[in-house]
Amino acid sequence: MKIVCIGRNYAAHIAELSNERPEDPVVFIKPDSAVLPKEQDFFIPEFSQEIHYEVELLVRIKKVGKHINPRFAHKYYEEISLGIDFTARDLQGKLKEKGLPWEKAKGFDGAAVIGKWVPKTKYRDIDDLHFSLSKNGVQVQQGHTANMLWKVDELIGYVSTFFTLKKGDVLFTGTPAGVGKIQANDYLSGTLEDEEMFSLKIQ
Repeated sequence: MKIVCIGRNYAAHIAELSNERPEDPVVFIKPDSAVLPKEQDFFIPEFSQEIHYEVELLVRIKKVGKHINPRFAHKYYEEISLGIDFTARDLQGKLKEKGLPWEKAKGFDGAAVIGKWVPKTKYRDIDDLHFSLSKNGVQVQQGHTANMLWKVDELIGYVSTFFTLKKGDVLFTGTPAGVGKIQANDYLSGTLEDEEMFSLKIQ
């Protein structure tokens, strides 16, 4: 299992971090050790003072694919979910300044929260889904998949140009605006079309 993540896929999020809009999807990978075990709290790592939440729509690949035509990408997944791409923003900033890879800021243990999986057939159109993240009962992020710069099927086609996608791989499709810092004792919950997909406490 590998976790393939997309950065800068929502214009408003690009603007809030003062990043440059990319010509192609920004792709990075988290190791499988980054997955936060189910029902486990997230512990803020000692190497960062600025861990940010980033809520994202997730897709689970169901079969092997390489050079997938976006027109046929829908045949490669049946389940979607919601998750968090935790980011050590202070560490990421230092790495970006030096032109170094982001993995230490993105792939640390527990940095990938994966919610419950649901059939995509539950929804009329995955390019028309609303999702959100709440912190301590207050909504802090709100996204709509229609606002993706690259839609799910386009991402699958693009990613599979470089990496063979295998059964069980997870695609994180990017986060909308509203990312922010977490603190100990925060409580996070994510909803997809008003259904809670995950919840966790910060330690």
